[in-house]
Amino acid sequence: GKLPRNLVVTTVMSNMGLERCFAEVGIDLLRTPVGDRYVVEAMRREGAELGGEQSGHVICLEHSTTGDGIVTALQVLAVMIRRQRSLAELAAVMTRFPQVSRSFAVARVCPLGELPRLQAEIRAVEGELRGEGRVVVRFSGTERKLRVMIEGRDEAEITSWVEQLGATA
Repeated sequence: GKLPRNLVVTTVMSNMGLERCFAEVGIDLLRTPVGDRYVVEAMRREGAELGGEQSGHVICLEHSTTGDGIVTALQVLAVMIRRQRSLAELAAVMTRFPQVSRSFAVARVCPLGELPRLQAEIRAVEGELRGEGRVVVRFSGTERKLRVMIEGRDEAEITSWVEQLGATA
């Protein structure tokens, strides 16, 4: 009951299990491109107070405009004390989906729309997932690399698909 608009902002890399966990309690999850700046921008635009990245950057606009490990730790400790629960017990409300990420060196960075073969492979993998996973493909903002992340129910299967997409690029 403390989240304005029942909204949390995360990046496209945040686990699908988080989205499903939030949905069960009526919290919406808004995804942004990777980067704190996009998270904060969306938080301000949408009136959200809580956001972050899977990497651990958590932003509580009530306390800071950037990810702050000490603020995050204090907020988590406060919940643990209030609820009289361990961190493991609190975290158990979310079931993480297996998630495999890999970076592939590329000769050039271009809009993904200019790679029709890769687009077709992405659609094929999404079809195989049947709504029980996600595919995130993007070029790095700092290196000549293609980043491929797939999450789903079967880790071996998604690992194979990550390699398949990387080989297509």
